[in-house]
Amino acid sequence: MAEKEVELFHPEKQIEVQREIWANPATLGLMGFALTTMATGLHNVGYWGAGPTLAMALCFGGTAQFFAGAIAFRKGAMFPGSAFCSYGAFWWSLFFMLFVLPPGGVKIDEPQLFGFFLMWTLFTLPFLIASIKHGKLLFILFLLLEIAFLMLDGLTLGILDPVSTGWEIFITGLLAWYIASADLINHDFGREVLPNP
Repeated sequence: MAEKEVELFHPEKQIEVQREIWANPATLGLMGFALTTMATGLHNVGYWGAGPTLAMALCFGGTAQFFAGAIAFRKGAMFPGSAFCSYGAFWWSLFFMLFVLPPGGVKIDEPQLFGFFLMWTLFTLPFLIASIKHGKLLFILFLLLEIAFLMLDGLTLGILDPVSTGWEIFITGLLAWYIASADLINHDFGREVLPNP
């Protein structure tokens, strides 16, 4: 028994045990992104007000995604760690920009919204390129996300309508939901139940 305890506290053994504790955070991160994105799309379409998007942005899209990113970084995975933490911070910043700043006296006008979405359009571009190495569906997801930000840019400039932008955003979230569902179901069944190329 004492020998086993010594082994457990050996630095190399400790690292091995820690690696086993952390599960793959992809399902959590993708679901946080998916549901919040779909809620945002439905808001833009006019299906409901800002409430569901703001609540999800703060609690699920922001917090759960950021937490998933931290786990991915802990596991040494740069791409999902950077993506989940960054887009988690995107949802937090969107919440603060739309819900916290205006009551505090900071008016958010269309040029500021355009600047905000433009920064995220630029941010998403290298992830779109890198996603080529991470599977076909993930590449399509980042392609749709890049298009979504471009459409949000156009919406804030007044050259696109909110309904078409909202449906594109919703479809982006729906694909993320499918990838997350496939990841979860395939993992639990130990085989490919849902295709996830």
